[in-house]
Amino acid sequence: MYLAPLNYDRFFKKVFSDLMIAKKFLEDFLDVNIEEIKVLERKHKATDNAVAVEFDYRCKIEGQYVIIDMQQWYKFDIVKRFYVYHSLSSVLQLEIMAMKSINLSEEKKYDTKNYDTLEPVITLLWMADDTLNYKEDFVAFALYPEQTVDFLKNNELWTEGNREKIEEYRQNILTLLNNESKDIDFLAKNRLIYIFQKNIVKNKKISKYFDWFELAEKTKDKDNKKDDFIKYKKNKTFMAVIQRINKDKLESEDFTYIDDYEKFVIQNKLHEDVLIKNLSKELRRELTQELKTEGIKEGIKEGIKEGIKEGILTTLIAAYEEGLALDLIAKITKLPIEKVKEAIEDYKRK
Repeated sequence: MYLAPLNYDRFFKKVFSDLMIAKKFLEDFLDVNIEEIKVLERKHKATDNAVAVEFDYRCKIEGQYVIIDMQQWYKFDIVKRFYVYHSLSSVLQLEIMAMKSINLSEEKKYDTKNYDTLEPVITLLWMADDTLNYKEDFVAFALYPEQTVDFLKNNELWTEGNREKIEEYRQNILTLLNNESKDIDFLAKNRLIYIFQKNIVKNKKISKYFDWFELAEKTKDKDNKKDDFIKYKKNKTFMAVIQRINKDKLESEDFTYIDDYEKFVIQNKLHEDVLIKNLSKELRRELTQELKTEGIKEGIKEGIKEGIKEGILTTLIAAYEEGLALDLIAKITKLPIEKVKEAIEDYKRK
């Protein structure tokens, strides 16, 4: 190993603690020039009863709050979890939001938060393995008028011969989108962006951000070598990344972390709340869609029928795709190694 895995939490945070690196990544991905960047506190407790929320990286750039979060393994709550994080970054602005006074009379005034100063939030979810069944490099979500979706889903409108109606509808939508009354356009400036490393590396589109994700993907190889990263040597930013995760710069505890991390990831998959419940119809359908061969479908059915712990088969396949040794997979799933081999062979035949 030449470089530690960039996708692992510890090394991701180590790399992005360098302000120059974080700034350049955001410029490349968002395709903007950043004059000023301010790193913000990452750990917060939203309410007295809420668990602490810790952002991987949070900063402010020229009128926008930005979160970057790395997701190394598959999580069932990825959508709702980061909707909360995304929303929280707006709520946290209350801590620094100025007050404004409204004079009701000479003797009375009303004090309230000055919500005019609220700034939009962009949340970037860097997905190392999961693609959410998308084929695109990334998918961004924002708040737009519902009529925009109605426009696209109106099958009757899109029949042949409706060109005039389509153009009329389109102009109505543009009027809605261009409305800036009382900062209503603020809603669409808040974006939640899911970025798919696997797709970016596979799609190989010409983009400023491609090299970031290609480098990260290469570091996932346990046997990565110095020669794998020659192309990055002429780039000052990438050389800074390499220096921060170079094995020669790591402490002994970093190597222990690397050794333990894969087990930690798989154990988290196994102990997700959703996985320890009975498999729902929705989950069965999802598994069937993702593992498309009849062999693995039958394996899932047999696994359920024989009473294998919920999520074990999913964990087994995930562990295999992560490159774990068969004996370790058997240990994690608590299945005989012969069963592990059979399930993997079924999966490989897809």
